[in-house]
Amino acid sequence: MINRRLRSIFLLLLLLPFWGVAQQAPLRLWYNTPATYWEACLPLGNGRLGLMPDGGIRKENVVLNDITLWSGAKQDADLPGAYQYLPQIRKLLLEGKNIEAQELMSKYFKCKGPGSGNGEGANVPYGSYQVLGDLAIDYQYDGKGEAGNYRRSLSLDSAIASTSFTLGDTHYKREYFASFDHDCLIIRLTADEGHKLNFKVGISRPERFKDTVIGNELQMFGQMNNGTDGKGMKYLTRIAISQQGGTLKPANNNLVVNGANSAIIYISSATDYKKPDFEAFTENVLKQAVTYPYASERNSHIHKFQALFNRASLNLGKTSKDNLPTDERLAAFTTDGSDTGLPVLYFQFGRYLLISSTRLGLLPPNLQGLWANTIQTPWNGDYHLDINIQMNHWPLEETNLGMLNEPFFDLVKGLVKPGEQTAKAYYDSQGWVAHVITNIWGYTSPGEDYSWGAYNTGSAWLCQMLYSHYEFTGDQAYLKRLYPILKGSAEFYLNMLVKEPTHGWLVTAPSNSPENTFILPNGDHANVCVGPTIDNQIIRYLFNATIQSEDILKTDPGFRSRLKAAVKQLPPDQISKKGRLMEWLQDYPEAEPHHRHVSPEWGLYPGSEINDSNPELAGAAKALLEARGDAGTGWSLAWKINLWARLHDGDRAFKLLHMLLKPIESNKVNMTNGGGSYISLLCGHPPFQIDGNFGGAAGITEMLLQSSNGYIEVLPALPVEWKDGSFKGLRARGGAELAAEWKHSRLARVQVKAIISNHFKIKVPAYANGVNITLDHKTFKGSPVDHMLNMNLRKGQIARLDFF
Repeated sequence: MINRRLRSIFLLLLLLPFWGVAQQAPLRLWYNTPATYWEACLPLGNGRLGLMPDGGIRKENVVLNDITLWSGAKQDADLPGAYQYLPQIRKLLLEGKNIEAQELMSKYFKCKGPGSGNGEGANVPYGSYQVLGDLAIDYQYDGKGEAGNYRRSLSLDSAIASTSFTLGDTHYKREYFASFDHDCLIIRLTADEGHKLNFKVGISRPERFKDTVIGNELQMFGQMNNGTDGKGMKYLTRIAISQQGGTLKPANNNLVVNGANSAIIYISSATDYKKPDFEAFTENVLKQAVTYPYASERNSHIHKFQALFNRASLNLGKTSKDNLPTDERLAAFTTDGSDTGLPVLYFQFGRYLLISSTRLGLLPPNLQGLWANTIQTPWNGDYHLDINIQMNHWPLEETNLGMLNEPFFDLVKGLVKPGEQTAKAYYDSQGWVAHVITNIWGYTSPGEDYSWGAYNTGSAWLCQMLYSHYEFTGDQAYLKRLYPILKGSAEFYLNMLVKEPTHGWLVTAPSNSPENTFILPNGDHANVCVGPTIDNQIIRYLFNATIQSEDILKTDPGFRSRLKAAVKQLPPDQISKKGRLMEWLQDYPEAEPHHRHVSPEWGLYPGSEINDSNPELAGAAKALLEARGDAGTGWSLAWKINLWARLHDGDRAFKLLHMLLKPIESNKVNMTNGGGSYISLLCGHPPFQIDGNFGGAAGITEMLLQSSNGYIEVLPALPVEWKDGSFKGLRARGGAELAAEWKHSRLARVQVKAIISNHFKIKVPAYANGVNITLDHKTFKGSPVDHMLNMNLRKGQIARLDFF
């Protein structure tokens, strides 16, 4: 017992240096005016339900969401007999007749029916993610004076928003949260003088709803359009109010409160998506919530949220800008990047959004996380497989939220069976494939237009993301569950690859480099090609990951041998005459030199085959990035942060982060001016698209910690603005959790905790004269070789490295 206590005290002392530099506080967004458009509202969510209040003084609108609320339904969108035209399409492509191949594909190599409805699929079988409803709260106050001391805020580390102001002699406060405890939405209204709360509550949505009051419960229910007979998903929302003092009465499908001292609005909602008992569920949730003390509910919510949120922290030095409202702070950052607290806030906002928009047993975050305010969400609020759903999960592992991988895993697993049918229909192939878009209904067919819809390595990219969870955790039980998905995907590409005539390389045909266009020698513009660079990189990763999995699991040595032979025949990364990484198999000119997608850079990030071990190739990747330019949509800027971080250029990565934090001043869609951030810090493509938030958070992490090349490197791309700082709880591949502290841009100390027993290789900075290692109560001098320190750690062991 004494030894255990001594060990605990020692470990506590070991951690103290990292606790001495506390996380920058407070982690809050705040404003001195109500939101005037939806993207300026503050997002709250518990992974299933969400709300965004605008903080209006006399009339408040609260947008409600349920991540499962979709129109559409399962469908068979595979075009019968499409595979019969594949040999002719391939022949034309291999002969350089891309235009003729595209003409054939426009008829026979697309989905059956309207597909995604050109991104407006709310009323076709593909469907759209939709707003649940608008909660309208009308307040009545004594007198008509103007409100003062207005404040609207969101605390990231408690997941609670608030609105407060003074009107007359009375101070009013509202508190909002999506409970991580009782799984409902809660709004609490208070006034510091008695009997001052007078308001009515109603609910509606743009279509397909009926609202009614039964007793003192307000309900909204309806059925979505499935794109055929109109009988799609069902939903039910229940609202109850618990007030102290005053009266509560129903009136004209509203709940009306008069003369209350305080009141709590409870919102319980659900759909019948995988929940046939949704009506009873909403009733039980509401009954439990209204009988639970508010303080207990609030505390339990915070405790459960912080169990995830507090797993990682970041400090980048002192800042004096938190005294500015976040909209003013964002504007000030455009000309003064010294506010080191804003990148920290943005990093933690990304983690906050991820925790708030996914949950075990449900769905991964979609293009807008779980927040939407319309029936027709942009691009259906679906899952794009050519970067967007992957970027949504880029910060997952490194920022210590790997347990939220499971909804992503479940979604991909659900694509395997329909993906097998699609593989047969279009390629006459074994295995499974998904193309460029999917939804909650398991859509795997090509899109409705060959120019973008024929991209077919989206499913392989999904596998890369799922395998990265194993790379970080070493969880072999997880790998056993994942292996059939990996194998099925690898089997598809092994069957569908064809030899191109010039080099005999195995290539995808047909395919395209996501959403980009090239110029043929005769001046024609084309999209469809064979073997674009991104395909080769992703398939190489997939084959190698499947080989490595088989090495561990030893289930299918014959298949492993086939993959090892095939991977050697994939096209290598190529360098153009201009010294740039090539996007296509041939050195085609780009029709749009500054295109938002930088697809051939996949091998640099999120892949890792382009790295310091091949300076010429890394230089070509850098040259391509330079040629594409820095400007781009929100998510494109986020990707480039990660790319420049992988090239160890922290200042350039910071420049891109600076651009990502450029204020977008309204909800107007204007893609010509590039991406940025709304005053709520939500990312603007524009319009709002959440992948940029996640990609930006990942980029900040990538500037501070990398582990993609077989070793751990701390501060690989530190910008000059971040001279002093610390982090705690970031994860590295191989099963390590790290903390670090640096001063004057030099790494001072690192703590490595082994999550699994493993061998760890850690890069020692070139400026360090040496390193002292503290391990198991003993301190000794380390012996790095070629700036690499090698350590074997048991699960749970903590090593502290002090550099001098």
